[in-house]
Amino acid sequence: MTILPDFTIVAAFTAASLLLIVTPGPDMTLFLSQTINGGRARGFASMFGATAGLFAHSMLAAFGLSAILVASATAFTIIKIAGAAYLLWLAVQAIRHGSSLTLKKGKPKPTSLHRAFAMGFGVDMLNPKVVMFFLTFLPQFVSATDPDAPAKMLFLGLLYTVLTPIVSAPIILGAERFAAAMRNSPRLMRIFDWAFAGLMGAFAARLLFARAN
Repeated sequence: MTILPDFTIVAAFTAASLLLIVTPGPDMTLFLSQTINGGRARGFASMFGATAGLFAHSMLAAFGLSAILVASATAFTIIKIAGAAYLLWLAVQAIRHGSSLTLKKGKPKPTSLHRAFAMGFGVDMLNPKVVMFFLTFLPQFVSATDPDAPAKMLFLGLLYTVLTPIVSAPIILGAERFAAAMRNSPRLMRIFDWAFAGLMGAFAARLLFARAN
């Protein structure tokens, strides 16, 4: 059994993941707000909580999709097509509504590190958009006819989980400057929006074009 996808697949997945992680969203908002209002320790605690949530989603998505693949390759392909439509919808939403980064600086509230961790975990585990994202993102990088697809999906999910703290840690360390740059530069925010939309649209088109041929 081969758990490692081709190098080109890993490279494409890594590039896409890095852009997705750095794009402002609920996770980023939580990390920055916890850091700015409560210090770096709380920021890192929330980040590790979110990472734990990503790990859980990676396992659930990989094994859940694997069960569908074993049952029917056709059903798995249908899920990928539906996922393409969902990714296209995300692209349109990014252009229409933009990134969500709303930070309010105020007096620090007495929040324990344990609670900050729980908040990060909850943001990921209880967010239906994260569930849908994992169900639609991972399948884009495997073939329904690949006998090692389950192992490769698991590898990619865990890779995304590992990349998250690597990218997020420097942002937490420079939270004040990063948040200020995001808030004071609408142009930069729109660059993120268009980059995200382009990435999601490219995934959707790639899958639909492949199926058409």
